[in-house]
Amino acid sequence: MSIQKPKGTQDLLPGEIEKWQYIENKARELCRRFNYKEIRTPVFESTELFQRGVGETTDIVEKEMYTFVDKGDRSMSLRPEGTAGVVRSYVENKLYGEPDVTKLYYIGPMFRYEQPQAGRYRQFHQFGIEAFGAVDPGIDAEVIALGYTFYKELGLKDVVVEVNSVGTPSVRASYREHIQRFFAPVKDQLCKDCQSRYDRNPMRILDCKIDQKFCEGAPTITEHLDEECTVHFQAVQDYLTAMEIPFRLNPRLVRGLDYYTHTAFEYKAGGIGAIDTIGGGGRYNGLVGQIAGGNNDKPGVGLGLGMERILLVLAAQGVEIPAAKPLDVYLIGLGEAADKECVRLLQQVRIAGLSGEKDYLSRKMKAQMKSADRQAAAFVAILGDDELARGEISVKSMLTGEQETLPLSGFVQTLADRIRNV
Repeated sequence: MSIQKPKGTQDLLPGEIEKWQYIENKARELCRRFNYKEIRTPVFESTELFQRGVGETTDIVEKEMYTFVDKGDRSMSLRPEGTAGVVRSYVENKLYGEPDVTKLYYIGPMFRYEQPQAGRYRQFHQFGIEAFGAVDPGIDAEVIALGYTFYKELGLKDVVVEVNSVGTPSVRASYREHIQRFFAPVKDQLCKDCQSRYDRNPMRILDCKIDQKFCEGAPTITEHLDEECTVHFQAVQDYLTAMEIPFRLNPRLVRGLDYYTHTAFEYKAGGIGAIDTIGGGGRYNGLVGQIAGGNNDKPGVGLGLGMERILLVLAAQGVEIPAAKPLDVYLIGLGEAADKECVRLLQQVRIAGLSGEKDYLSRKMKAQMKSADRQAAAFVAILGDDELARGEISVKSMLTGEQETLPLSGFVQTLADRIRNV
């Protein structure tokens, strides 16, 4: 076949997609308990949104965005992350007018043009949450706790949270001088990206995987926090301790996005090699106003968790995802009249809330029984023309092998009762 899927993408097929559905259902159920409501935003937005929201000096905007000009001569980009689009929707739909904290979650694909590797794709998927309207450090801790609880309930082991404070713009402006002074003697030895970051965003050098050898002894931002940032960061730690969320301080944690203020955090997991970050987030006071053009600024905090990374860790740690619910009943019609009746019965089975299937390939009964076995049917219902004339149907349990004859008129209800009582 000459046409294949694009590099860095994947086809999620039956047998694998059930794992995704399980994780997504867990995310939705957890958000219900934490009182977050789902939001769905476009997968492409104005390029300016990401330039303004994510930051023009980030690798995402500089190198990784899928950007195109549409037929209206507008520059559009596939979303590389979820927060900017949610903030845009929050502003555009005036959700800031609500009296309570606005708590939202999303699940969906993101797009970044980068070199594919284990757990990293050009089309990848994230589960994320955003909370708007509160400066209380308690909401920072709640967001962190939701992510940790999500991993814990999926069965991931050895998950720990790394936390840091990246301060405020004024704190970072002061810190910028210290970090530039530190890296000045080795500036020419830094990688090409970090030489560019030195002038535009020197704090990002600490996040570079290539230049870590030059970061030893670098001043940390926590040494330069003002009183407001110090108090906020300590309160977040106190809340996490009270909630028994394991965490460790990482003063070099800066994250790869420009919009973070105060709290920044990442989740680390063992068993997947050097790239052990499986999610992260932080507070972003000022981002709403930045995207809104300076008006209606509201504080925000959120996280984004990579679905592919979760599946990678689950597999590496040998965590079994519960199997999908098997097929409830497979209907076999022997004879033309009986086969037509099975079509009617199958519809009734599905209306009753059960899962059902029948043969559409005109196969012999033995082949149909094998098909029922392959699809892990709990029951097989066999109807012949003679049984149809008598108003009866034969039902076999595929688990016990027991077979019995039931009245055709009450077959669906009887089957439903038995399946629901299992």
